[in-house]
Amino acid sequence: MNQEVKVIKLSGIINTTNSLELREKITHLVDSGTKMVLVDCEEVTFMDSSALGSLVLAFKTLRAAGTKLFLCSINEQVRILFELTGMDKVFEIFQSQEEFHQAILSRS
Repeated sequence: MNQEVKVIKLSGIINTTNSLELREKITHLVDSGTKMVLVDCEEVTFMDSSALGSLVLAFKTLRAAGTKLFLCSINEQVRILFELTGMDKVFEIFQSQEEFHQAILSRS
């Protein structure tokens, strides 16, 4: 059974300026009936704590609606941010989209 996955590709610097837009983009998917959201950070060069906060709020909103949020392709700076805040234990993070799809399909 193949489940619908909506992929959101982020790029550049994710900070206070655009983190609210990021959260709105992700939480808007609740209305579309999407059951899984994959945030691809391959092209992200920097992420600050406000962006992390937006991801956490989006995670909570989606979880309350029965939608799962995953991350993939995070760089070293983003990984350190997640590890320092303990969010690497909250979010399920994959090395790549391919790894995500293999893991998710094996659960089905």
